[in-house]
Amino acid sequence: MATVLDSLSVLRAATALSLPTRSHIAPAVSSSLSSFSARGSFPLFKGLKVTARSLGPLTVTSRRATSAGPVVCEAQDTAVQVPAITDANWQSLVLESESPVLVEFWAPWCGPCRMIHPVIDELAKQYAGKIKCYKVNTDESSSIATRYGIRSIPTVIIFKNGEKKDTVIGAVPKSTLTTNIEKFL
Repeated sequence: MATVLDSLSVLRAATALSLPTRSHIAPAVSSSLSSFSARGSFPLFKGLKVTARSLGPLTVTSRRATSAGPVVCEAQDTAVQVPAITDANWQSLVLESESPVLVEFWAPWCGPCRMIHPVIDELAKQYAGKIKCYKVNTDESSSIATRYGIRSIPTVIIFKNGEKKDTVIGAVPKSTLTTNIEKFL
């Protein structure tokens, strides 16, 4: 196995430098390359696409499908960006708000937080004008998380008239959050 890996790395280095491969390769590696040359090529892996590289007179055509162009996510245009809150604007945006406020406590490294982000975005769009939605990065604004006893993320807290009214912990379905929001509208 080590011989195969050595031959692959030597072949790639030699190709990158545009050097003839046989004259600059050690004899042990050269003998292992001869078995590849007999077949004509070996696959070169680039992500999930497989192409073939020629090592001798035989050339194998590429098995990679050509794409029409770059993939563009059209959902970015329809998504609502939920604004982030920091220690500096917490008082004015949440506690002094006249309408109900939904706050998601999250962190960039949290997998379940990434699962619930699209749900919060949908709710912000669905309840626009009725409820304000914000997010708090617990890594950056740990004092807010400590003040409200956030020990697990994602946590969603609904505030009304500056008071904590309801808490939902974990990545829950949209229906659960909708039910909790409807109680305070």
